[in-house]
Amino acid sequence: MNNHVRGNDVRKEGFSMANASTFDDPGALSGPLAGVSFVGGLATGLSLADAPFPLERINVAGQLISAASLAQFSVSVARLAGRVGRGSKALRAAAIAGGALATASLAASAAAAAALTAAPGRDEDRARLLHRLVFSAGGAVHGAGLALLLGALGLAGLRTGALPRPLAVASLTSAGVDALAPVVLAVPGAAPVIPAGRFPTFLVLGLAGVRLARGSGAG
Repeated sequence: MNNHVRGNDVRKEGFSMANASTFDDPGALSGPLAGVSFVGGLATGLSLADAPFPLERINVAGQLISAASLAQFSVSVARLAGRVGRGSKALRAAAIAGGALATASLAASAAAAAALTAAPGRDEDRARLLHRLVFSAGGAVHGAGLALLLGALGLAGLRTGALPRPLAVASLTSAGVDALAPVVLAVPGAAPVIPAGRFPTFLVLGLAGVRLARGSGAG
């Protein structure tokens, strides 16, 4: 009887340890959510082109969820940066600053997009200003925030070994492309650089988020 009880205890303990190692940082799963919510909101809005309600509201919801997810993910990146050792303070600062800028700019873009579906959007001059804010905040400024966040993620991932080298390098590469986004404010013709950085960034956020969430349990 005692052997049977001890056997059950061992199995329960092993199950608990497996769960703990599988999700070392559940908050990092906000990485995949950031990309899925943004792309999902955009894709759903475009697929419902004939819907009898403002499509922009669907996109706004996706942006807000993505912004909140980025805020949470930046916490996970800052935590990872804290494990670097020398230079950890600078990496943590970059992760926090990048996450805050990416979150605030995307939320501002969502607010402007929402205003376009209300009374302010029916005024031609205000609508023009709101469209400009959607583009500058959600594109150029948001890209700068993502560049800081992904740069910190890539460097911390390399130095701690928490991310596979190819993924860490991909993070740094995406950060480099995202860093070009503010150029669009001065050179509108460079606008394609925004999606060129944005969608690889979402892929990196998704893969890195799963990896960080699993932590030591990642294979």
